[in-house]
Amino acid sequence: MTELMISATSPRVGRKQINHEQMPARFAEGTLARIDAVLDEREKRSDFVREAVERELKRREQEKAEKDVFK
Repeated sequence: MTELMISATSPRVGRKQINHEQMPARFAEGTLARIDAVLDEREKRSDFVREAVERELKRREQEKAEKDVFK
């Protein structure tokens, strides 16, 4: 007897989650308006904040690594 295959795809629906951690944040008054003013037409505020945090983390990690070399 043959097995009936309903679907070749997995039963999960939707896209894979790429951002797993959340952190509510408060910004100084006017900060979000400043961010909005510099966003490109289709750019999302959350993407802007994530990219800014990632750049700052890389900068600080590099700075720390350089300090550790000279210890």
